[in-house]
Amino acid sequence: MNKVGQKFLILFISSGNDNYQSIAEELTKEINPESVYVMCATLKRTDLSFAAESVIKESRRGLPATSVPTMESVELYMFDLIITVGDSDLFRELSPPAMIPYIHWEVPSLEFAQSKEEARQTISKARGIIHDNLETLFNSELLKALFDIKHNLKAILDNLLDGVMAHTKDRIIFFFNKAAETITGYKREQVLGKDCHKVFPGRFCGGDCEYCETTTLEHKRTVSERSVDFIKKDGRKRNLSMSIMSLPDENMFDIGALLSFKDVTELEILRNKVKHHHSIGHLVGKDPLMMAVFDQIKEVAPVKASVLLLGESGTGKEMAAKAIHESGPRHNKPFVAINCGALPEGVLESELFGHVKGAFTGAIKDKKGRFELADGGTLLLDEVSELSPAMQVKLLRVLQEQSFEKVGGEKQIHVNVRVISATNRDLKQMIKQKQFRKDLYYRLCVVPINLPPLRERHLDIPMLAEFFLEQIGKEMNSYILSISNEATDALSQYSWPGNVRELRNAIEYGYVKCYDNLIRLEHLPPEIKDSLKKKRKKPGPQPKLKKEDILTALSQTSGNRRNAAKQLNISRATLYRYLDAYGLN
Repeated sequence: MNKVGQKFLILFISSGNDNYQSIAEELTKEINPESVYVMCATLKRTDLSFAAESVIKESRRGLPATSVPTMESVELYMFDLIITVGDSDLFRELSPPAMIPYIHWEVPSLEFAQSKEEARQTISKARGIIHDNLETLFNSELLKALFDIKHNLKAILDNLLDGVMAHTKDRIIFFFNKAAETITGYKREQVLGKDCHKVFPGRFCGGDCEYCETTTLEHKRTVSERSVDFIKKDGRKRNLSMSIMSLPDENMFDIGALLSFKDVTELEILRNKVKHHHSIGHLVGKDPLMMAVFDQIKEVAPVKASVLLLGESGTGKEMAAKAIHESGPRHNKPFVAINCGALPEGVLESELFGHVKGAFTGAIKDKKGRFELADGGTLLLDEVSELSPAMQVKLLRVLQEQSFEKVGGEKQIHVNVRVISATNRDLKQMIKQKQFRKDLYYRLCVVPINLPPLRERHLDIPMLAEFFLEQIGKEMNSYILSISNEATDALSQYSWPGNVRELRNAIEYGYVKCYDNLIRLEHLPPEIKDSLKKKRKKPGPQPKLKKEDILTALSQTSGNRRNAAKQLNISRATLYRYLDAYGLN
């Protein structure tokens, strides 16, 4: 507690070679304001001159000077006001904890007193200055004003829902509000005046703030917001969302840190549930087109049927294949992928089926192929459209017989492999052009799943952006809070020729360019900003609205067509044309 009853706590500090703090204490008791409790300390213990020492002893009525503690032994955070007395140059290094008012009284120094009489005169002058300052302090009601300010500030901070903690550069805690007590389970008296590293199990900040010994210069770029796993006093593990910022003095020098935090454990649980509903594996989305894909994946995952994943480059075909594998009974078996378009035919055959020692130059030992490695699990044939006619024949045989021979080998190898293939080309058109075998197509395409391009699922762009932001933060061990509304709008308006892969790259680009907690429009790649500028300069026609969009808007506005048009960002005349076109009039 920082109060004795309802008294205001004042600490007087002098340099150590004059004991002016003792004179201030004595004079305060003589004036004797009922609301004040006084303590005193010295910066350091030093030897007085004989003349000064004799005068000090006389003025203190025999009280030995050594009874005054040094400042290092006093818990500064306890006091409501700190007053230094003496030469201002001696107190330049003193940095009282933030939130504690600090006053300096300049008085003559005893340092150069060479005689008892000279010391007596200096002390007498100092005593007069201190007396006048005390009377001014007590009569001006400055103490009451300071008390009210501190009391009100403490009341405000104690009524915050977020926990607030402050510590010095040496990590000594000097403020801890009521919410901090509730969130952590620790009482103020258990943490105040102590090193935050020694009070809490582990590192309260997660071990990566600039006050941790292990922090490097590279870590100092990390943003102040972070997610921290914390063990409460009762042993329960909680997840805290924390903000850490430096506390500067009046000269903008760092004197400590201010931490605000809240318990987001339940929120994270709920968020994970929502994420699970809007994701499968690493596929994320809430657009109806993606929800339909999720349903297809869930339907096909339990069975062995071959799946053909169709979609433009970058739409997430490999992630869809992994989601099928991980959602099915083979999830604890290997998932093996191979890009059929990235390897020459001779190399591809060896990669798919393996080879025996001596099969060709460089075959110095037997090698397992991808089919054998995937036995019991799943094999993804990415870019299957790029297979040569000869390889198509060999693949068809393996799919029919579930067996093959290694390159240069004679032994039949039987495998149990689920095959998932993927392509960004139109295989039916390739069949017409005699570029792809029809029988192989039907073997591969038992269940086709079409992954929509990102430009057709604009609802997913903000969610994907936040997902990638969190993902990149974990990879880099630093976190950016969010993306600005302006930047999100720009992302939503972009056509995304590179689809989801391009979006992730754009977020990573913004992450590198951003040096605070918010990715803004200026942090996005040039092509996105240029595209936005072109759209603004040349307004085109409104994108065609779907019938479902019209019906939803009318439903949400209780049939009010004016409000529905406003919600759809179109004129009423345009809305009437849509109603006529869809037969809704």
